[in-house]
Amino acid sequence: MLDFLYLVPIALVLGALALGAFMWALGSGQYEDLDGAAERILFDDEDRPLK
Repeated sequence: MLDFLYLVPIALVLGALALGAFMWALGSGQYEDLDGAAERILFDDEDRPLK
């Protein structure tokens, strides 16, 4: 029972850190272009020099 005194605050701090990281990622625009990178890999139109 005494372990809960340590584990509950640690869980709350880790949850707050995860929420803060998620909010930072939303604010920095990392979720705005979800399809762009995947489509750029598949439809690469740049001409590459022949080796």
